[in-house]
Amino acid sequence: MIPLEHLATARVPGGEELRLMRRGADFMIVLDRNELMNSRMSGSEEALAEMTAERLGGRPDQSWLIGGYGMGFTLRKALEVAGPKTKLTVAELVPEIVEWARGPMAEMTAGCLDNKRVDLVHNDVAFLIAKGRACYDAILLDVDNGPDGLVRADNNRLYSRQGLAAAKAALKPGGVLAVWSAGPDPVFASRLTKAGFAVEEVVVRARSNGKGPRHVIWFGVR
Repeated sequence: MIPLEHLATARVPGGEELRLMRRGADFMIVLDRNELMNSRMSGSEEALAEMTAERLGGRPDQSWLIGGYGMGFTLRKALEVAGPKTKLTVAELVPEIVEWARGPMAEMTAGCLDNKRVDLVHNDVAFLIAKGRACYDAILLDVDNGPDGLVRADNNRLYSRQGLAAAKAALKPGGVLAVWSAGPDPVFASRLTKAGFAVEEVVVRARSNGKGPRHVIWFGVR
């Protein structure tokens, strides 16, 4: 059996410790005993970008905000499916996540962070949302484990009533808030509707081949 290697450790500001693990060619980002990300399971993160692009259609000169980077599945798919003039701002709070992307996982990263359409911001995505006013066509949130977070208590504010109001204010009319979650959350779905979004809930598989655990993406249109 191929041994599991511990490659690196990172401390989330105001939160828990993350570990980068590798078994053969597969990478995992782990919190305690919880596997947050696995390089073999990219399907739902890719769907986050692909389905957002479908809902935006051919809007010209789009601007997307992606929080956070993770293993880059959403960003790489966004570069593929969003229009060639779409600007992609990526907010990543944990510096080591980017170091891992450029280091051990550089082959998988495939240079996406250096694409001229990408603006990488080392900050909390909540900060960028709070200062935005009708400036984004899409806000894509794959932060923590979804609305029921594990990593950092402050992440919960993104999914609070105040956080959703801030996201709505940061979106252009007709803009899309797309939220990834490891599982269903009826309370959050109701909160999203009460925030004034037209809400669609989609169940997607974790793997790109349509297999694996079921994850949830909510799309809220301003």
